[in-house]
Formats: sequence, C-alpha cells, structure tokens
Amino acid sequence: MTTEIDARWFAAKISNKSIQGISIETSALIRSGLLPVGTRMPSIRDIAYEMGVSPATISEAWSELRRQKILSGRGRNGTWISGDRFIAKPERLASAGNYSADVLDLSQGVPDVDLLPRLDAALAHAASPSSLNSYTRSRIIPELEAAIRPEWPYAAEAFLTTNGGYNGIYAVIHALVLPGSTIAIERPTAMRLLDILEDRGVNIVPVECDAEGPLPASLAAALEKRPAAFLFQPRLHSVCGRTVSSLRLAALGDLLSGSDALIIEDDGVGDVSPAPRQSLGVRFPDRTIHVLSFSKSHGPDLRLAVLSSTQAITDQIQSFRSFSAGWTSRVLQAATAYLIRDPETRDLLDRSRQIYQQRRDRLETALAAHGIDIGQGGGLCCWVPVENEAFAMVTLAARNIAVHPGAKFTTLPDPHIRVATSTLKDRYDEVAEAIMLASRP
Repeated sequence: MTTEIDARWFAAKISNKSIQGISIETSALIRSGLLPVGTRMPSIRDIAYEMGVSPATISEAWSELRRQKILSGRGRNGTWISGDRFIAKPERLASAGNYSADVLDLSQGVPDVDLLPRLDAALAHAASPSSLNSYTRSRIIPELEAAIRPEWPYAAEAFLTTNGGYNGIYAVIHALVLPGSTIAIERPTAMRLLDILEDRGVNIVPVECDAEGPLPASLAAALEKRPAAFLFQPRLHSVCGRTVSSLRLAALGDLLSGSDALIIEDDGVGDVSPAPRQSLGVRFPDRTIHVLSFSKSHGPDLRLAVLSSTQAITDQIQSFRSFSAGWTSRVLQAATAYLIRDPETRDLLDRSRQIYQQRRDRLETALAAHGIDIGQGGGLCCWVPVENEAFAMVTLAARNIAVHPGAKFTTLPDPHIRVATSTLKDRYDEVAEAIMLASRP
C-alpha cells in the first residue's frame, strides 16, 4: 500500500538543511520506520519551499540517496522510498553464482592453482625482515622495490604496495576522483572496475576497443567530455584476451597529450601475459598511476599489487589508505620479492603462460570449427559474441556449463558471454558445440 506524506511534515523533521544533512536525516527517518518503504515523497519544489532551501539542494540530496538505492524514480512519476538501509556491495560481482560439483564452471577467470608457485619457502624467507611487526607505515619494503624496479615499464618516482590490484584501483579512485566526476574506461572492461566506479558515483564514458586496444577515435570523443581520468588495461585485456599494441599505445598517448586527465593503468593479469610490460608513464610520469597485480601470476593469497606514480600522488593515495589498514603486510611483500627473484618460480611462470595459451587456443580452434570467430588472444578468458545473452546463459546452464553474461562487463548493450579458459583442461569440442547452440537462438 502506497503512503504519501506532507512536505511541511517532512521539512519539520529535518534539522540540518545541507545536502549531506538532508540525505543523512532522511535515511534515519526511513530506518526508524517514520518513512516506510513504498512511501511517495512530495515534489522537490514543495520540499524546498517548506525547508527554505533551493530545489538544487534537495535534488543533490536525492541523488545521493538514489546512489545508495534508498530512493528510486524521478521527475513527473515521483520519487519513492525503495529501501530502508544502504548496503554497499559490488552489484556485478555479487551476482556471481556458486555452482555444484557437476557444473563445468567457466565463469571465473582465475589462475589454475596447479600453475601457481608454492609459498612455503617464500614465507619462511619473509618471516625474517628486520622491520617485522613494526607499526611504521611501510609503503614498500626496500627488498620488494629492488626486485621490481629493473622490469618496471618506466622510471617511476615512487611506489606503493596495496592488498591486490582491485584494492589498489579502489584506493586510487577514492583518493583522486570525486563523486560526480567523469571517467573514461574501455568497453568491455573488468566487472569489478565497473563496480568500483559505480559505487563511487562517477559518470562512466565507455571507450570502444578493437583487436589492438582502445580506439583512438572513441577516446578522442570521450576526452571531449573532459574526464577526470582514463582507466584502461595497458597490456593484456582480462576480458577479451587482446593485447594493446605499441603503435596503439602511442596513438592513445598522442591524444592524451592534449588532456589533463589522470591516466590509470590496471595491469591486472600481470605477468601471465607473454607481452612485455608497457606504460604511458614513459610519456606522462606526472599523471600516470600504473597498478601491477601479482595475484594471477604468483598467487591470490599474496594479496599484493604494486602501484607507481609521482611522490605527490602516492602521498594522496597513502593518506586515503591511512583510514584503514595503512600498509600492506611486510611478510607478504618480502614473500613476493623472494618469488620474483626465484629461478624456479620464473620457470613455472614461463610454463604456465604456455599452458594458458594452449587452453585458450584449443577452445578458439574448436569454436572456429563451429563458425564462431573470437579472434586471437591470450590470458585466462575469451569474449564470445552471441545473438541473445539470456538465451545463451539458459542454453549453457541446461548443459551444466556456467559462464558470465557480457552485460557484467559493459554499461551498454553488447551481446556476448565471457568464457574462462584458465582451468579448462579438456572437453573443448563439447564446450564449443554448446556455445554454438547457445549463440544462435
């Protein structure tokens, strides 16, 4: 049953007339039950008149509550209370399923645990740093910095460790990008990047891609909107498995030379890629933030990534991190440094790249035999075109095969499915035949 309230009654309940005060006190009224879920709110103009504030103030407060999914609707159709509390969660990641043992789960683009290095020797080594158990906020231990600098894609001024690649991107976005800002990001992209941006409340401008990376013409159009940052994957794309060519990276740099946007590089697949590391930090060291994750190559339980930028920018990011953990475990930093230097780990990483490539190539070949062209690529996943995502998902589920719908990786309609190949050791023809049936209603 719909409840309607009087603007004067509502205005009398709000003591703080600022944008933040209105949104906070409205949330409190909803949680207390004075404004039940399903209530239709008075018009913005009526509330503003009774409160003695501008309609823009109420509109901004409502925008924040919509972002929190507490309010819904707008304009002539009215505004409604749709939730009684704000529970922040990554909507795209949260919708991932848990599947029974009889399901072939190709939804997770994760490393094969059999292709990751053992951590026992690395952790034994890591238990001995002289600074262990100090409360000094260590941005990066000297041993790890010495291990990564020789192969870093540009001469960075400062480094900072984070608790994984997405933790690094999350810290960068919250430290450097204001809600309501515009962010240009390649399409498709990692679903967790979209979760981070949507939670931050930014305006997402997609940049189209082809086999060589983001399209210069599409980036040029995005830059006309004066984005605060351009966020992209500078090496191997985690969704499509395509690698950004050096010529394409140079073309993107030419466009960005006429912009003051931050350049945020997410090298999330890391050294699983056989391609050399590359970064626009070579040309724009003053505004590039390069994030390299070690989760896919050396193990997710290391929970470690390293980012680089200027001293001033890393200071800003560290200031944001000081609200929480403050620093990444020196034990894990030292263990990662050990693995980077370890010859056996290097050999294993070389072998794992070959195996991941073989698995993707075998599915690509099997799909081609059924008339489906996904193009050459590498990494842990492939991006398969379909005519109807919903039909494809149901058809594959009926055959006990789980994948992700393409909608999780883009903000615009683009019918695809993302198929993980990293743990697909056999059944290539079976999977390809099922995808062929799923792709054509």
